Amino acid sequence: MNLKKTVLALTLNLLAFEAYSAAFALNEHSASGLGRAFAGEGAVSDNAAVMARNPGAMTMFSQAEFSVVGTAIGPDISLEGSSNNELDEDSIAPDALIPALYYIQPLNKNLVVGLGAFSNFGLATELPDDYPAGQLAGETSLTTININASGAYRFNRHFSLGLGVNLVYADATLIRHFGANPYGIAQETEAANMTGDDIAYGYNVGVLYEINDNHRISLAYRSQVDLILTGDYSNDLPLSFGGLAGETLAGELEITLPDIAELSGFHQLSDNLALHYSVQWTGWSSFERLEAYAEGVESPVFEKDEYFENSVRSAVGISYNLEDVLTLRAGLAYDETPIEQAYRSISIPDSNRIWYSTGMTYHFKNASSFDLGMSFIKGEEVEFTETDDLGQAWQFTSNGDATLVSAQYNYRF
Repeated sequence: MNLKKTVLALTLNLLAFEAYSAAFALNEHSASGLGRAFAGEGAVSDNAAVMARNPGAMTMFSQAEFSVVGTAIGPDISLEGSSNNELDEDSIAPDALIPALYYIQPLNKNLVVGLGAFSNFGLATELPDDYPAGQLAGETSLTTININASGAYRFNRHFSLGLGVNLVYADATLIRHFGANPYGIAQETEAANMTGDDIAYGYNVGVLYEINDNHRISLAYRSQVDLILTGDYSNDLPLSFGGLAGETLAGELEITLPDIAELSGFHQLSDNLALHYSVQWTGWSSFERLEAYAEGVESPVFEKDEYFENSVRSAVGISYNLEDVLTLRAGLAYDETPIEQAYRSISIPDSNRIWYSTGMTYHFKNASSFDLGMSFIKGEEVEFTETDDLGQAWQFTSNGDATLVSAQYNYRF
């Protein structure tokens, strides 16, 4: 093995592999939706947040409406090393707050426009600087902001169509450390440090079919978004080992945020009780290959096949109107991981998850309302082995749960 080539390849490979090799979709667009595990989200139309899932459903609004949302996520993701207790970590993902804003404005009885700001993708994990498997995970974060301008038109009493244009800003940070090694390099030495951002565009489209006043279904699609994250790259490995000794280079990584399709249904079964359901498909198979580039190099400095699989999320929920002022909700969802066993990673040790959700809406006497939603997400325990670029194989057992609490205020003009 040529040590200098191996170390240089390691530092470049890390910037591409860990930041985007796990599922990082966000569903947290509304507190009302969280209360029913986001079942029927594209067809329910109980507040302006519906535009995040289906712009065609905006024709359900005859008055202007504004919604503001804040969702707190408390993850509980732990790691255990199968043969090394130094790998044990109680929590590798920090708490997070996801905000969102929506405004819908009817122009006439058939035409409606809307503007929203929310996020469809994001991730964050943190491990100690001296973590033995520091090459596999350290600090990884991805933040995206989606600005969505939409319009919808009602063709007749049954059929509405909505179209949207999306501006997506993405910002990423990746830090890796050299970890345990036989070369006398301190474990906390930075093997890779990269920051990058980009702005890109996409589109979304949605249809709403109203069978009658009590039953409707929707189908919505959100396009892929191609990003070229550009920024600074450096490492603190010594020059004698093929490192950069803190020198900063320009680097870039091309990634594709996957497309999403969702079928939703709403059925008012009685004056008080309604049933909701959704099936959401995410095209994670767009992550077939990752390529990273460094300044002045025409060919990729890193190439890797990922083989992500497309995944499906299924949800069912109910709403119950208690008199005129209170709506109660509950829901269940099964969220399928897109990551095959052979490609699991400790940066985000993803697994299949079950959502248990509940929530409520209080309707004030004026034109405003308040939503509260809560979910507990239970992830499966998974065991896997991950190998770093120095050939060291690390064995892990991972447990991943989360608690979500969301609040939302709505005002109808």
